[in-house]
This record gives sequence, C-alpha cells and structure tokens, in this order.
Amino acid sequence: MPDDTSSAEGTLLVPVANAETAERQLGTAIDVATDRSYRILFVYVLAVPPQLSLQDGYRYLLEDETEAMLDDAVQAVDAQGVPVDRRIRMARGVATGIVGAAEKYDAEAVLLGWRGRPPRENVVLGSHLDTVLRDAGRDVLVQRIQTPRPDVESVLVPVVGGPHDEFAAEAGASIARANDAAATLLHVLESEDSELSREEARAVLAERAGAFEDVDQVERELLEADDVAGAITDRTVEHDLTVLGVSRGGFLERKLLGTISEGVGRHAAGTIVLAKRHEPVPSRLSRLASTLRR
Repeated sequence: MPDDTSSAEGTLLVPVANAETAERQLGTAIDVATDRSYRILFVYVLAVPPQLSLQDGYRYLLEDETEAMLDDAVQAVDAQGVPVDRRIRMARGVATGIVGAAEKYDAEAVLLGWRGRPPRENVVLGSHLDTVLRDAGRDVLVQRIQTPRPDVESVLVPVVGGPHDEFAAEAGASIARANDAAATLLHVLESEDSELSREEARAVLAERAGAFEDVDQVERELLEADDVAGAITDRTVEHDLTVLGVSRGGFLERKLLGTISEGVGRHAAGTIVLAKRHEPVPSRLSRLASTLRR
C-alpha cells in the first residue's frame, strides 16, 4: 500500500463516507497536499453500536464496498505522486472517530465533505461536522460537495481580517497554484463604513495577497454593499471555487445560523470551501484582550 512519507511535511486527514463523496473531495485534497508537501490520510470511521464490542463491529459491520472505496481513493492520489495511506477506525460515533484520528495521526489539517443540506434546530452544518469543527484541535477545511468540483481556473477568497481568512487565503493560494488559476481577493464594506475602515480593508487585502506567491494573476477588490453575504454570494458566480474563512465571533461556539460564512456556504455558486483555523485557548484569549483594549 502506498505510504511514502519520507518527503511529507505533515498530514492532511480526509474522512470519507462513500465513493461519491470521496471522489468529490479528491481534487481539493490533492491540491492542498501537493502545495504543502503533505501526505493524505483517508479515514473511514466505522460507527459501532454500544451492544457490540469494537472488534465485533469490524467483523460484522464492515462492508467490502468500503475497502474498495478506500483502495480506489488511494490509487487516485498515488497516481498524482502524493504520499497517501488509508485507515479504518472503529468508534462509537463518526465525529468521535474523526477527532480521535486527527489526534492519533497528528494531522496538521482535516478536510471534511459537506452536502449543504438545510440546517436543523441547534445544528449548523450537520451533527458530525459541528462536533469535529468544535473539538478537532486542528485546522479544518469544509468543502461543499453537492456537485463535483469543476476545473478550477479562478479562485475567489473573501477576506475580513483574522485567523480564519488567513487560513482561507493560504488554502486558496494552494489551490490556485496547483491549477495555475487566477485569484481574486475580495473585501466587502457595508455602505455605512467609515473611510478608516476602507483603509484597514486595503491593508488586509495587501496582507492576504502575500500568501499568493507564484500565482500569476492576483486581483484585490474592495466592494461596497448593504448585504455582505449577498454581495459575496453574487460574486461567486464569476469563479469556479470560493474559499471563505468562517465568520468572526466564534464559529460554532454559539449558534451560527444567519452568519456570513454559513449563508455564503449554503447559497453560493460553484464549489465552496469553508476554512477554520485552530486557535489554542491562550491565542483566543490574547486576541480577545487585544480587541477589548482598542
């Protein structure tokens, strides 16, 4: 089984559930792993009910199709020259298994697939995704996989400042470089914003542009609109893929319904990737203290 990790500088954990979703995550996984010199580790979590032991779960619940799906995913990545491996992990729940795998295999980042279904009460993206985003302790990318990812010729990265869209810019740059694609950095000002905010927005755009080294075509755009989420969503029509940092204020630390990142994630055109950077507690407290001193 391919697993040449000698040249890998980290691990991108890619949980997969079935052949269709695995295939739709492949392009983004390969792009990020190639650009960052990561290996890809596919993980299938076998959720074992409490009446069975974990070993019994493996014996009675694992299907041949799962093994075939993992083998196909590994072969597709190996064909691109990216170090790759796969694991089947038994756990009492899918989210528990993914979080445990991220820790066990010391993953730098996790790439999750999301079908973009309508929200339910107290559930933002889905119970498994919500839990992983909250508990994984790793950088997390969430790709909407309602449809296959198109050929990527243009990447949109909306930015507002903060660690999450810094991670979005890094991921967007990786995808742009891997596909020789153009990139647009977009900041949307609400119409009543002051000129000072405009100057700060230009500074943030310039800072984020630094991630796009070796991307031939990078544009910075400042747009004024009353509805930030709507303006971003409208612009996604012009691009093949959008990478968006989750909204500031604590993604999933409170109810997220109605926030910019979720709204764009559900309604935007093309392929959408939401980016959440892991912030250790001391970093979050330091950033909060800095905000309060302003």
